[in-house]
Amino acid sequence: MSEVVGELTRAQEALLRPTLRLLDGKWAAFRIAVFRCTFTRDRRSIQAGRLHVQVDTFLTEFQSEGAEVPPNANGRALCNQWVNDQWLFRDHDAENNIVYSLTSSALEALDLVQSLSRDRVLVSESRLTTILDTVRRWALEASPDAQARIDRLNAQIKELEVERNRLAEGGAVAAASDERMLDGYTNLIDLIGQLPSDFKRVEESVLEMHRRILRDFREEERPVVEVLDEYLAKQDELVKGTPEGRAFDGAFVLLRDDALLQDLRKNVQVLLDHPASAVLDNRDVQEIRGAVSVIRQGMKDVLTQRRRLTATLKEHIVNHDVLQERELDRVLRGIERELVTWMESAGPRTAVPLELLPPTAKVAHLKERFWEPTTAAPPPPLEEAEDDTEILPTIEDLRMQGGPSLDDLREAVLEAFNRGGAGTLGHLFNALPLPLRRPVEILGLLHLASRVDALRDDTGTEVFEAIRPHGATRHFLAPAISFSSNEVTALKGVSLEGLSDE
Repeated sequence: MSEVVGELTRAQEALLRPTLRLLDGKWAAFRIAVFRCTFTRDRRSIQAGRLHVQVDTFLTEFQSEGAEVPPNANGRALCNQWVNDQWLFRDHDAENNIVYSLTSSALEALDLVQSLSRDRVLVSESRLTTILDTVRRWALEASPDAQARIDRLNAQIKELEVERNRLAEGGAVAAASDERMLDGYTNLIDLIGQLPSDFKRVEESVLEMHRRILRDFREEERPVVEVLDEYLAKQDELVKGTPEGRAFDGAFVLLRDDALLQDLRKNVQVLLDHPASAVLDNRDVQEIRGAVSVIRQGMKDVLTQRRRLTATLKEHIVNHDVLQERELDRVLRGIERELVTWMESAGPRTAVPLELLPPTAKVAHLKERFWEPTTAAPPPPLEEAEDDTEILPTIEDLRMQGGPSLDDLREAVLEAFNRGGAGTLGHLFNALPLPLRRPVEILGLLHLASRVDALRDDTGTEVFEAIRPHGATRHFLAPAISFSSNEVTALKGVSLEGLSDE
């Protein structure tokens, strides 16, 4: 087979993959728009009924704007079709509700559309520097020559010592330019955007391997002990059996170090504190700021899938009744022997009357229960209510007993920052109006700080003077937090949908 024919075959196989099929066809833009507006980094799965209604709403909105949509389509039918096309994955959550989530192929397609819709430099200094640093590091580890490795390390040590001595003698620190930082931001956002699809691919690989093991269990005729031994052996090699599993195993060993993740969080904050980050939009800032969350959530999803499927296999092994299956097999084999004997003397059209179900008993009337005087007695008379009924609470009283007023708290933080008097959250809280001085509002402020990663371990504590709805004053100790300009900018774009008490 010539080279061009081989390339044609590889291209045809690539075009049949779900990733490219999602981007092909008349309704590709419609599918991409629905997926991007439905699934986000913080909302990875959606209940089936809610997604069906949401897709129906999108169809109505498209039609009202004159956009063309798939004919005779509804939310349920489209979701089922997308599951068959391997763009949506249907599963059960912890409450045993049916939920939808995007497959790794759909995530790859969305990442490709996102990268094509964002202006960026394809060849840049930061990208080439990343490649050179990666090649240099792996070449050092791959070299079998001990002297060559020593020479490489000595050269690196000498280069670092020269730079250290220059800075120690008062040399100027060459700060990165805005153009270089923007280039680095683009490269970093591109790398972070690939993480969800990579973790999803590992999760699907684990799911497929467990399905194959479960299928092998169902077809086994060996004793349960032998099957269990083989399962334990496969479980030990589960992660190392596929390229995705081996990659995740290496990442898991590297990223389960809390100190490393904390260092990553600090470095991200340093990047966002640079003046060049002011030109980034809120979505890009949230993408960079949520790098640690993406890594932890991806690892959590993969480990949860492994635990769920391991529990399923354990239940199958425990409930596998070999004796009952062997008894059924003997009955079926006996029926087959009798059928062969009967066919030796029976003609081709001979029939045997056989009742599959026993005849129904004909009973004219069957009393289900006997008469009981207590059940036939009328209910006791109602008691007359007194005239002096207690005063019912007002809507304002009920609202004061509810959760934190997140929208009002955010507006208070933004207003204080705009006035230039932004201090700690304790000073801000103690100056709020009485309706916003409830103890639960302290939790609301801490929640807003956590949404923009403003909670830090090195901050001290301060006193929050809270006032209960009935007027009593309470003092609480909470972290002394102050927002930076980048964190206030990120706070404006934080979605509080479904979290406010309104």
